[in-house]
Amino acid sequence: MSSARTANRAGFGAFIGSTIEWFDFYIYGTASALVFDEVFFPELDGALGTLVAFATFWVGFLARPLGGIIFGHVGDRLGRKKTLVITLLMMGIATTAIGLLPGYAEIGVWAPILLVCIRMVQGIGLGGEWGGSVLIASEHAPKGKSILYGAFAQQGSPVGNTLSTVCFLLISKLPEPDMLSWGWRIPFLASAALVVVGLFIRLRVTESPAMNRLIQAKQTAKLPVWEVVRSHPGLLALGIGACTIGLSATYFKSTFALAWATSDLGFAKTDFLTIILVANIAQILVQPFGAVIATRMRSLSRAVTFMLLPEVVLLPLMFLLIATENYWLAMVGVAVATVPHCLYYAAMAGILAGRFPAEVRYTGLSLCYQLCGTLLGGTTPVVGQFLLSASGSINVVIAYALFQVLLTLGCMLLLLRRPSHDERDNPGGEGDQSTLDPAAGRVQLG
Repeated sequence: MSSARTANRAGFGAFIGSTIEWFDFYIYGTASALVFDEVFFPELDGALGTLVAFATFWVGFLARPLGGIIFGHVGDRLGRKKTLVITLLMMGIATTAIGLLPGYAEIGVWAPILLVCIRMVQGIGLGGEWGGSVLIASEHAPKGKSILYGAFAQQGSPVGNTLSTVCFLLISKLPEPDMLSWGWRIPFLASAALVVVGLFIRLRVTESPAMNRLIQAKQTAKLPVWEVVRSHPGLLALGIGACTIGLSATYFKSTFALAWATSDLGFAKTDFLTIILVANIAQILVQPFGAVIATRMRSLSRAVTFMLLPEVVLLPLMFLLIATENYWLAMVGVAVATVPHCLYYAAMAGILAGRFPAEVRYTGLSLCYQLCGTLLGGTTPVVGQFLLSASGSINVVIAYALFQVLLTLGCMLLLLRRPSHDERDNPGGEGDQSTLDPAAGRVQLG
């Protein structure tokens, strides 16, 4: 099989697998905003029930660093492919189990307890999935195209989110009693069929060349997580910050804003789900261009600034337009605010992966992303709801969103001053000194 065909198969496999994993993860977020307060926490009224439902949503993020450590270790020791098969199975089984879980009315307090436990399994699975998907694609990439191929895995997030939104948009048309009793379970149970498809595709992908070289040379790290913490603490801290708005922006709009708009403002559930769907479709169409921009601009620092800086204006504008309670203004606000962070999200994974040596790349990449999810991304709905309830004003939430944008930009610019360890794109190990080779149409460093 030609190297180009192998690389394309790896990219497609990363896309399909990550789409399924993100679908599983996002349907929980949507359900927590719409129905989980009534199904699993009926004793808690109003904003408190929503806040507790969001807290169970965050539990998945709390477990994700553990998944990054466990499966990062396996992925850096035994290979990317084997690890990705395990994580896909784990996520699919956990998601299906949620769809079969009785509610509070049937088994009382055991319902939320079991929900939290299964959510933790979901989080562990996704914690190991994301880094592996990025690496199986980017490490198969032709020279100079690791950011582009890493974007294959990133594309799974908006597609999974879109599928999740479509599912709940359809079932939200059911009568309220039907939706609360059985309708919400359909997306969770559908995961079982999707996992079968994902396994078929993923099993046909070969191990990455970088991992094969490490295994053959017997140069795999004995304890990857210790190597990352001991040898790359600054890189880890900057990586966590650099992931922030790439993760949290989605939860600002599809989880926090969904609950805010349908509970406190005058939006019907189907209307705001349609608004989110339009934004997700815009993200699917626009996001790949972020990887193209990062690959073709002279400087990655300039590319990142170009992509993120507009979010300082557009994210506050989104909240203000939603607050008008006008359907069309809200739709424009959410869709336009999606553009900057989705461009950045496409390039983020490939940039971050190249900063870690191959022998600890799975663990390092996973820890950056998953610790960010635990500390900043997954807490977005909880913190947003708390700030809104405590202050009574959306302006405090806007200020928090702006802080996250600026934190992301600052950390990524500092990160880009550090050496790249991508042996295909940067043999000399320099930092962000990229120049475009017009003849080859690719970025060369040095």
